[in-house]
Amino acid sequence: MKDLSEKIKDLRIAMGLSQPQLAEKVGVSKAVISFWENGVNEPKARYIKALALCFGVSADYLLGLEN
Repeated sequence: MKDLSEKIKDLRIAMGLSQPQLAEKVGVSKAVISFWENGVNEPKARYIKALALCFGVSADYLLGLEN
């Protein structure tokens, strides 16, 4: 099962977004996206919500609570 960092990266690539583009949509810096994708840290709840809306998936999917 993929973890949150892998899902963020896979979904970003599937949508054809660069890290800076995703960062702009979510309201963080490119470095933050890199940290999330590399598992350095995890997004706070408000950013999980923003990621879910951006990617068109549920927060539960991102958190591994549903497939």
